[in-house]
Amino acid sequence: MSGQKHFPVSSAYSTHNNVQIIRGGHSYFSLLLQLIEQARHSIHLQTYIFDDDETGTLVGEALIKAARRGVRVFLLLDGYASQNISSEFISKLKQSGIHFRWFEPVFRSRYFYFGRRLHQKIFVADAIHSLVGGINISNRYNDMPGSQAWLDWALYCRGEVSAELFNLCVAVWNKSGWGKLKKQVLTDEASVHLHSEECLVRVRRNDWVRRKNQINRTYIELFKKAESHITIMSSYFLPGRVFRKHMANAVKRGVKITVVAAGTSDVAMAKHAERYLYRWMFRNKIELYEYQPSILHGKLTTYDSKFVTIGSYNVNNISAFASIELNLDVLNKPFAESTELLLREIIEKDCKRITKEEFEKYNSLPKKIWQKICYEIIRIVFYLFTFYFKQRG
Repeated sequence: MSGQKHFPVSSAYSTHNNVQIIRGGHSYFSLLLQLIEQARHSIHLQTYIFDDDETGTLVGEALIKAARRGVRVFLLLDGYASQNISSEFISKLKQSGIHFRWFEPVFRSRYFYFGRRLHQKIFVADAIHSLVGGINISNRYNDMPGSQAWLDWALYCRGEVSAELFNLCVAVWNKSGWGKLKKQVLTDEASVHLHSEECLVRVRRNDWVRRKNQINRTYIELFKKAESHITIMSSYFLPGRVFRKHMANAVKRGVKITVVAAGTSDVAMAKHAERYLYRWMFRNKIELYEYQPSILHGKLTTYDSKFVTIGSYNVNNISAFASIELNLDVLNKPFAESTELLLREIIEKDCKRITKEEFEKYNSLPKKIWQKICYEIIRIVFYLFTFYFKQRG
């Protein structure tokens, strides 16, 4: 690697970027494998879940081939969510020359508390190409024979933001264990891509322990700035008190808010807790839909046909006050318009409108009581995973 260019992670927008929204499943993993195959100098992959199933094996083999042809490959996995990966698979990765590291193995870190997990999903190749979203490396997020991928999203970027993400990956790697990377710099080839078309993109991070709450501020900012409409697609949608206050205030100003939630969730208790908040949404005139074809895992929000935020951040207190999260904000009218069109198509074709009348009709008193119980349990669990353990740490 050569050159001495450095693009620190900033809270400001970078200007020269090309961006493309990528749906999870075949589209995402085809692109990921292509970028791994084309990488010449370095690869950083940091993710929450990496399973050694068919999808994980496919990605792992591509990383091994890259390492064997001289690419420096750095793989950082969350020590809790990826703990089921086999020791044989890890050994194979390491023997190929891949630099492998756990982020905070359970109960083996001086800074450990259960809620603080590496929930971000980020891939960067050669400081040129990057993918940021909510997609883990597992069959559940891929289109498999007889099984449709969970609905999820990533943003593919080329340009200045990829250089920022490269430096972010190095910084996170260096804080996650021994063996710091002291001399990683951008390639000369990367500089060619730092002057692409104009598209404003900024990196937004949440890590409460490190005093990072940029994604929280993004949401509060968009609730305050929106003049016409907001569309929120979110799995595990359990906004805290502050978020609900700002959402209600936006509605009072005349902003139309649409929420796309999961119809079926992989965490049943969380879904029951979500439905307890449906009554709050009805009272505040928020339009509500549930996604039907498969499990919704995506995290994507737009407003006024000019702004999009996308990444790993769920609208709940675990993402707000515990997990390490990464989103990208895009301030670009054509991109926002195309993203909103995509969301409208999904709402029309694949979602069911949930009205107050229908919800009350199919939710008996015992169901309502159970939803309240689930909400209180989840609320207590969120507290334990955030404030309590954070104070102990």
